[in-house]
Parts: sequence; structure tokens; C-alpha cells
Amino acid sequence: MSLPQVLAAARPIDGGFAATVPENWMQGRTSYGGFSAALALVAAQRLVDGLPPLRSATVNFVGPLAGEVEVRAKLLRQGRNASWISAEVTGEGGVGLTATFVFMGAVEASSLHLHEVPMPANVIPLDQAVPLPERAGPSFAPNLDRRFALPQSGEKVPEICWWERIKDAEGLDPMVALILLADALPPGVMPLTGPAPISSMTWLINLLTPLPETDGGWFLLRAAGNYAEKGCSSQDMAIWNTRGEAVAVGMQSIAIFG
Repeated sequence: MSLPQVLAAARPIDGGFAATVPENWMQGRTSYGGFSAALALVAAQRLVDGLPPLRSATVNFVGPLAGEVEVRAKLLRQGRNASWISAEVTGEGGVGLTATFVFMGAVEASSLHLHEVPMPANVIPLDQAVPLPERAGPSFAPNLDRRFALPQSGEKVPEICWWERIKDAEGLDPMVALILLADALPPGVMPLTGPAPISSMTWLINLLTPLPETDGGWFLLRAAGNYAEKGCSSQDMAIWNTRGEAVAVGMQSIAIFG
């Protein structure tokens, strides 16, 4: 099932909705993080009418989520220009994900312009990029089209950069679709470790546009590890559209069991 199909089948509950995490959106024994975060964002968007664009999200991956889950949102504060909404996804084992979303309108009086998130210089153009093997990756991978975005190198560096898009985003809010996609890369340190069990712990993503736009649904995703010690890894993340415009940046803390 695609996320649009899951949302269509969801049933309303007090404060949100109940939905089922399909097997094809699992990552090991839990829901793929982008899928759970997208559910939380949908609940937040439905809570308040007329919200300004999403500008930031802080996500905590607390525990495993599988099967039927309940998604609820709560308004923390609504100011003249910004609104803070918390969301929680719970399953049979209790809380699996918590998130805080910040929605903020434009400040027309601001004259500051700064756009310093350049796309990597050696990125392979989308039309020349080689697809990843179809069977490679976790259970949720078949929901995505994926292409290698950096030239092959014999040197192992803590960086992964792929072109990716969701195969079925029909009817999804563009920001929900972006959050669904944004966590799809393996950890940036994975080239140094090889395949290893992982568990995302926290994720911060800042949106650099009020409306994500790209060609054909494709975005360039990059994860670059900057620290790993005793199983705890930290990485920087960024996303660009097909025109080379940065649409999001973030950071993530990941437990590496290997």
C-alpha cells in the first residue's frame, strides 16, 4: 500500500486518526522513519485550519511501530505568525514517535537573503545517473525510485548521495511527500561499516521553502556522517530539487550496532 492508500483507509479517533503500517513500509521491526513522521505531520496539519507553511520539525524515534497505530496531534501555541503543534504515534508497545512541528508565515519586513547550501560539485545529472539494484535495501525501498548521484570511488568516505522519488505520491500534500522521502537514505557512515543494524534516535529537519517543487518528483538526498563513537553516530543531511535549489537541511542521531 502507498501512503495515500493508507490515509484513505484510516479511521478517525479522538485527537487524530488510526492507521495501519503496511509491511512494505517497514524497516526491520519498525515502521520506516519517514513514513511514521509523515503520519504525524498529516495529523498536525488536520488539527488547525489555515496553517502557514511547515518550516521545521523535530522528531524523536522512541520505539518500534508496526500494525495498527494511533496518530494524535496537540496545539502547543498559535501566535500571530507561527504555530507549534506536537504529534505522537503510538502502537501496541506504546509511544513509538513524538514530533514537534513549527508552521510559520513569511515575514515581509525582513530584507535578509542568504542561500548557502550548494549542491555537491560532482553530482551526476539525473538523466545520467545509474539506478540502484531493485532488490537492494530495506523493505520500504521498492516504494522509491533511486539512482546513484556520485561517481564511484575506491575511497571509503562517510557520505551517501542519491537521487530519489516516491513512486506513488498521488494526492499527497507536497510537504508530507517530502517528509516521507527525506529519511530514505542509509546512514552516511554506512560506507565505512558495511551493512549493520541501525536505529534512528532523533531527527531535525528545517524546510528552506514554503512549497517543495521539483521535476518529476525527483530530489537529491545527501547524508554525511561527522561523528561516530561507541555506537552513536551524528550526520548532516540536505535535500535539493532538480534545479539545484536546496529545499531542506537537517541533522540526525543514529545508533549503529556494528
